[in-house]
Amino acid sequence: MNDDTFNMSIRQFLKMVGVNSQREIEQAVAQAIANGKLKGHEKLPVKMTLTIDSAQLNVSFDGVINLD
Repeated sequence: MNDDTFNMSIRQFLKMVGVNSQREIEQAVAQAIANGKLKGHEKLPVKMTLTIDSAQLNVSFDGVINLD
């Protein structure tokens, strides 16, 4: 295994996940506010799950997104 290649590949994946996740969250929250399902001042519990089947990895990360 080439550690530099591995590290760079992980960073590229995480950057893609971060950018796309942010966009999806922003769109979902904007839609929920427009539909009246959210008021815009809530604290939203969030959960992200990372899996790599071939490495037997399945880990979840919990957090909160504050709208106000």
